[in-house]
Amino acid sequence: LTVTAMLSVENPFFRPRDKQAQADMKKAKFMQPEGDHISLLCVYQAWEASKFSSPWCYENFIQARSMLRAQDVRKQLVTIMDRYRLDLLSSGKNYKIVCKAITAGFFTNAAKKDPQEGYRTLVDQNHVYLFPGSALFSKSPEYVIYHELVMTTKEYMRNCLAIDAKWLYELAPAFYKKADPNTMTRAKRKEKIEPLFDRFNPKDAWRLSRRRG
Repeated sequence: LTVTAMLSVENPFFRPRDKQAQADMKKAKFMQPEGDHISLLCVYQAWEASKFSSPWCYENFIQARSMLRAQDVRKQLVTIMDRYRLDLLSSGKNYKIVCKAITAGFFTNAAKKDPQEGYRTLVDQNHVYLFPGSALFSKSPEYVIYHELVMTTKEYMRNCLAIDAKWLYELAPAFYKKADPNTMTRAKRKEKIEPLFDRFNPKDAWRLSRRRG
Protein backbone atom coordinates (compact mmCIF):
# COMPACT_ATOMS: atom_id res chain seq x y z
CA LEU A 1 0.00 0.00 0.00
CA THR A 2 2.75 2.41 0.93
CA VAL A 3 4.68 1.86 -2.30
CA THR A 4 1.50 2.30 -4.35
CA ALA A 5 0.71 5.53 -2.51
CA MET A 6 4.21 6.90 -3.02
CA LEU A 7 4.16 6.07 -6.73
CA SER A 8 0.90 8.00 -7.13
CA VAL A 9 2.40 11.36 -6.10
CA GLU A 10 5.12 13.67 -7.40
CA ASN A 11 8.77 12.85 -6.80
CA PRO A 12 9.17 13.53 -3.04
CA PHE A 13 12.80 14.66 -3.32
CA PHE A 14 13.73 18.26 -4.04
CA ARG A 15 17.17 19.68 -4.86
CA PRO A 16 17.67 23.44 -4.30
CA ARG A 17 20.27 24.99 -6.58
CA ASP A 18 22.23 26.41 -3.67
CA LYS A 19 22.18 23.15 -1.66
CA GLN A 20 22.49 20.43 -4.29
CA ALA A 21 25.35 18.60 -2.54
CA GLN A 22 23.49 18.54 0.77
CA ALA A 23 20.30 17.34 -0.90
CA ASP A 24 22.17 14.57 -2.70
CA MET A 25 23.75 13.39 0.57
CA LYS A 26 20.36 13.27 2.29
CA LYS A 27 18.79 11.42 -0.63
CA ALA A 28 21.60 8.86 -0.68
CA LYS A 29 20.64 7.79 2.87
CA PHE A 30 17.28 6.54 1.58
CA MET A 31 18.56 4.76 -1.52
CA GLN A 32 18.19 0.97 -1.29
CA PRO A 33 19.98 -1.70 -3.38
CA GLU A 34 16.63 -3.23 -4.37
CA GLY A 35 15.71 -0.07 -6.26
CA ASP A 36 13.42 2.95 -6.26
CA HIS A 37 10.24 1.28 -4.99
CA ILE A 38 11.94 0.17 -1.78
CA SER A 39 13.68 3.53 -1.47
CA LEU A 40 10.29 5.27 -1.56
CA LEU A 41 9.02 2.82 1.06
CA CYS A 42 11.95 3.71 3.32
CA VAL A 43 11.26 7.44 2.89
CA TYR A 44 7.66 6.97 4.02
CA GLN A 45 8.66 4.76 6.95
CA ALA A 46 11.26 7.30 8.11
CA TRP A 47 8.65 10.10 7.85
CA GLU A 48 6.21 7.94 9.81
CA ALA A 49 8.87 7.38 12.49
CA SER A 50 9.22 11.16 12.79
CA LYS A 51 5.46 11.30 13.52
CA PHE A 52 4.82 12.76 10.07
CA SER A 53 6.88 15.85 10.84
CA SER A 54 7.08 18.71 8.35
CA PRO A 55 10.40 19.96 9.84
CA TRP A 56 11.78 16.44 9.22
CA CYS A 57 10.81 16.79 5.55
CA TYR A 58 12.58 20.16 5.32
CA GLU A 59 15.74 18.81 6.96
CA ASN A 60 15.87 15.83 4.58
CA PHE A 61 14.96 17.75 1.40
CA ILE A 62 11.64 15.91 1.11
CA GLN A 63 8.55 17.65 -0.23
CA ALA A 64 6.02 17.68 2.62
CA ARG A 65 3.15 18.24 0.19
CA SER A 66 3.98 15.03 -1.69
CA MET A 67 4.21 13.08 1.56
CA LEU A 68 0.87 14.36 2.82
CA ARG A 69 -0.73 13.42 -0.49
CA ALA A 70 0.81 9.92 -0.28
CA GLN A 71 -0.53 9.58 3.26
CA ASP A 72 -4.00 10.52 2.03
CA VAL A 73 -3.86 8.01 -0.83
CA ARG A 74 -2.69 5.30 1.55
CA LYS A 75 -5.60 5.98 3.91
CA GLN A 76 -8.01 5.67 0.98
CA LEU A 77 -6.48 2.32 0.00
CA VAL A 78 -6.76 1.06 3.58
CA THR A 79 -10.45 2.06 3.57
CA ILE A 80 -11.01 0.11 0.35
CA MET A 81 -9.29 -2.96 1.80
CA ASP A 82 -11.41 -2.73 4.94
CA ARG A 83 -14.57 -2.47 2.84
CA TYR A 84 -13.74 -5.72 1.04
CA ARG A 85 -12.43 -7.37 4.22
CA LEU A 86 -8.93 -7.83 2.85
CA ASP A 87 -6.13 -8.51 5.29
CA LEU A 88 -3.53 -5.77 5.68
CA LEU A 89 -0.18 -7.48 6.16
CA SER A 90 3.33 -6.11 6.56
CA SER A 91 6.48 -7.63 5.08
CA GLY A 92 8.60 -5.95 7.74
CA LYS A 93 12.18 -5.77 6.50
CA ASN A 94 11.69 -8.68 4.09
CA TYR A 95 11.79 -6.51 0.97
CA LYS A 96 12.03 -9.55 -1.31
CA ILE A 97 8.30 -10.15 -0.73
CA VAL A 98 7.53 -6.60 -1.86
CA CYS A 99 9.80 -6.93 -4.90
CA LYS A 100 8.14 -10.17 -6.00
CA ALA A 101 4.67 -8.68 -5.52
CA ILE A 102 5.60 -5.74 -7.77
CA THR A 103 7.08 -8.11 -10.34
CA ALA A 104 3.86 -10.15 -10.36
CA GLY A 105 1.87 -7.02 -11.20
CA PHE A 106 4.29 -5.36 -13.65
CA PHE A 107 5.90 -8.36 -15.37
CA THR A 108 5.27 -6.83 -18.81
CA ASN A 109 7.43 -3.85 -17.76
CA ALA A 110 10.60 -5.90 -17.63
CA ALA A 111 13.89 -4.92 -19.24
CA LYS A 112 17.25 -6.64 -19.66
CA LYS A 113 20.65 -4.99 -19.74
CA ASP A 114 21.86 -4.46 -23.29
CA PRO A 115 25.45 -5.62 -23.97
CA GLN A 116 26.20 -2.37 -25.77
CA GLU A 117 24.33 0.34 -23.88
CA GLY A 118 21.33 0.80 -21.60
CA TYR A 119 18.54 -1.80 -21.56
CA ARG A 120 16.07 -3.51 -23.90
CA THR A 121 12.44 -3.99 -22.90
CA LEU A 122 11.54 -7.67 -23.07
CA VAL A 123 8.15 -7.09 -24.66
CA ASP A 124 9.02 -4.68 -27.49
CA GLN A 125 12.83 -4.73 -27.51
CA ASN A 126 12.85 -0.93 -27.20
CA HIS A 127 16.13 0.68 -26.22
CA VAL A 128 15.67 2.34 -22.80
CA TYR A 129 17.85 3.73 -20.02
CA LEU A 130 17.86 3.97 -16.24
CA PHE A 131 16.76 7.40 -15.05
CA PRO A 132 19.78 9.35 -13.70
CA GLY A 133 18.09 9.87 -10.32
CA SER A 134 17.37 6.16 -9.85
CA ALA A 135 18.76 4.24 -6.89
CA LEU A 136 19.99 1.70 -9.48
CA PHE A 137 21.71 4.20 -11.79
CA SER A 138 25.27 3.34 -10.72
CA LYS A 139 24.50 -0.37 -10.21
CA SER A 140 22.94 -1.41 -13.55
CA PRO A 141 21.45 -4.80 -12.56
CA GLU A 142 20.91 -7.40 -15.28
CA TYR A 143 17.09 -7.31 -15.11
CA VAL A 144 14.74 -4.59 -13.90
CA ILE A 145 11.04 -3.85 -13.63
CA TYR A 146 10.14 -0.24 -14.39
CA HIS A 147 7.03 1.69 -13.35
CA GLU A 148 6.86 4.00 -16.38
CA LEU A 149 8.78 5.21 -19.43
CA VAL A 150 9.55 8.91 -19.88
CA MET A 151 10.85 10.39 -23.13
CA THR A 152 13.28 13.31 -22.94
CA THR A 153 16.57 13.20 -24.84
CA LYS A 154 16.30 9.40 -24.47
CA GLU A 155 13.58 7.04 -23.32
CA TYR A 156 14.14 6.60 -19.59
CA MET A 157 12.73 4.06 -17.14
CA ARG A 158 11.47 5.78 -13.99
CA ASN A 159 11.10 4.02 -10.65
CA CYS A 160 13.01 0.82 -11.30
CA LEU A 161 13.36 -2.36 -9.28
CA ALA A 162 16.17 -4.91 -9.56
CA ILE A 163 14.76 -8.41 -10.05
CA ASP A 164 15.85 -12.01 -10.42
CA ALA A 165 15.10 -13.25 -13.96
CA LYS A 166 13.54 -16.46 -12.64
CA TRP A 167 10.79 -14.44 -10.94
CA LEU A 168 9.38 -13.67 -14.39
CA TYR A 169 8.66 -17.26 -15.38
CA GLU A 170 7.72 -18.23 -11.81
CA LEU A 171 5.23 -15.38 -11.35
CA ALA A 172 4.02 -15.03 -14.96
CA PRO A 173 4.20 -18.56 -16.45
CA ALA A 174 1.60 -17.70 -19.10
CA PHE A 175 3.87 -14.97 -20.44
CA TYR A 176 7.45 -16.19 -19.90
CA LYS A 177 9.18 -19.53 -19.77
CA LYS A 178 12.69 -20.66 -18.97
CA ALA A 179 14.96 -20.88 -21.99
CA ASP A 180 15.81 -24.31 -23.38
CA PRO A 181 19.58 -24.34 -24.01
CA ASN A 182 19.22 -27.20 -26.50
CA THR A 183 17.09 -25.20 -28.93
CA MET A 184 18.82 -21.81 -28.79
CA THR A 185 21.76 -20.15 -30.49
CA ARG A 186 24.99 -19.67 -28.58
CA ALA A 187 24.19 -16.00 -27.96
CA LYS A 188 20.66 -16.68 -26.76
CA ARG A 189 21.85 -19.58 -24.61
CA LYS A 190 23.18 -16.96 -22.23
CA GLU A 191 19.69 -15.53 -21.77
CA LYS A 192 17.67 -16.55 -18.71
CA ILE A 193 14.13 -16.39 -20.18
CA GLU A 194 12.29 -16.57 -23.47
CA PRO A 195 8.74 -15.68 -24.49
CA LEU A 196 5.97 -18.24 -24.19
CA PHE A 197 4.18 -17.00 -27.30
CA ASP A 198 4.74 -14.65 -30.23
CA ARG A 199 1.94 -13.91 -32.66
CA PHE A 200 3.98 -11.86 -35.13
CA ASN A 201 7.18 -13.83 -35.71
CA PRO A 202 8.24 -17.42 -36.56
CA LYS A 203 8.04 -20.04 -33.85
CA ASP A 204 11.71 -19.84 -32.84
CA ALA A 205 11.98 -16.04 -33.02
CA TRP A 206 13.15 -14.30 -29.88
CA ARG A 207 11.03 -11.14 -29.99
CA LEU A 208 7.99 -11.08 -27.70
CA SER A 209 4.60 -10.09 -29.03
CA ARG A 210 2.67 -7.21 -27.58
CA ARG A 211 0.51 -8.14 -24.65
CA ARG A 212 -2.81 -9.58 -25.85
CA GLY A 213 -6.00 -7.81 -24.84
